[in-house]
Amino acid sequence: MFSKGRGVVILFLFLAGVVNYLDRSALSVGAPFIRHDLTLTDTQMGIIFSSFSVGYAIFNFLGGMASDRFGAKLTLFVAMIVWSLFSGAIVLAVGFVSMIVIRVLFGMGEGPLSATINKMVNNWFPPSNRASVVGLTNSGTPLGGAISGPIVGFIAISFGWRYSFIAIMLIGLIWALFWWKFVKEKPSDSASAELEIAAAKERDQSGKKYSLTFYLKQKTVLFTAFAFFAYNYILFFFLTWFPSYLVDARGLSVKDMSVVTVIPWILGFLGLALGGIVSDFFYKKFIKKGVLFSRKLVLVTCLFLSAVCIGFAGVVTTTVGAVTLVALSVFFLYLTGAIYWAIINDVVDQNNVGSVGGFMHFLANTAGIIGPTLTGYLVDKSGTFTAAFILAGALAVVASLAVIRFVRPIVKEA
Repeated sequence: MFSKGRGVVILFLFLAGVVNYLDRSALSVGAPFIRHDLTLTDTQMGIIFSSFSVGYAIFNFLGGMASDRFGAKLTLFVAMIVWSLFSGAIVLAVGFVSMIVIRVLFGMGEGPLSATINKMVNNWFPPSNRASVVGLTNSGTPLGGAISGPIVGFIAISFGWRYSFIAIMLIGLIWALFWWKFVKEKPSDSASAELEIAAAKERDQSGKKYSLTFYLKQKTVLFTAFAFFAYNYILFFFLTWFPSYLVDARGLSVKDMSVVTVIPWILGFLGLALGGIVSDFFYKKFIKKGVLFSRKLVLVTCLFLSAVCIGFAGVVTTTVGAVTLVALSVFFLYLTGAIYWAIINDVVDQNNVGSVGGFMHFLANTAGIIGPTLTGYLVDKSGTFTAAFILAGALAVVASLAVIRFVRPIVKEA
């Protein structure tokens, strides 16, 4: 799995995920300072959190299409530069409107990441390893979230919140330079031949090529996207509002909050790294049942457990209990993180995998538009986070049941 230059690809994609969530979660960590300095309400802060996902969701799809047309290497190189620059541009914000504009443009830059990772994995790795590799590469994202709390919290307390965004901008630009120099779009000719042989065994035997629109109408794609929507609803709820919840509802200081937020992210890192490995293990163990059986087994079980934990986190009375349940919810949630992409890799041909993955990611990330704003509204109206926790859990329960019913092998005509 790590031979013939593949280890370098895994390392750089892993680090891209670290930078991605370091940048993305910086706003939530700095939110108590930003809300005070710019005199923002909870509802306005929720809209700012959501504005990121407007640009992000659109460019999930466009970024996936770009990776199919122009290559994953170039697409991710440009994306990293754009999102790093607009991450740093947050220091120029002077109020509500300017924050929204900058966050939309920042989201546009980050949008292509997951689809380009999936495309690179499809270019470099055979079907039997893809879920494991997707999990390992994407496990950088929760690690980025974990280090964001201490880094942004320390810089914000010591020097001011604006300096933290300048620092993480520079990290992203340095990554982009090294990515362009050391990573190739596809492996060598011999390694490519090995992948082609492996892919041929999985390929539709009719030899017929299928269009992008064929895949976009499939229930398997649409309901995988719905499950991913529920995943992202919980993730964005945690990513955007959890630090404020700890400060406002639980009375933690910003310093203590910065440390506590590390706990769920560490468990999320473990979950995402293990999820694909577990799925590939079940795939090999139950190979006669088909690849989708192993994917669904992990997705349904873990998404349901995540839903239960996040729902109960909203009603427990102690801070320790709430943090523990949120951490467990994030762990189970991230165990499913590689599965959505693995399903797309399993059922879509190589020429369309970037575009279909991007479309799925686009639908899923509308949760990032709806969820943070709705949470802010619920908190403003009720004065507590309880309803927001319960809503997130209920949505994931429905999604896990939908996967059981509708995610099936795609039937292709001869």
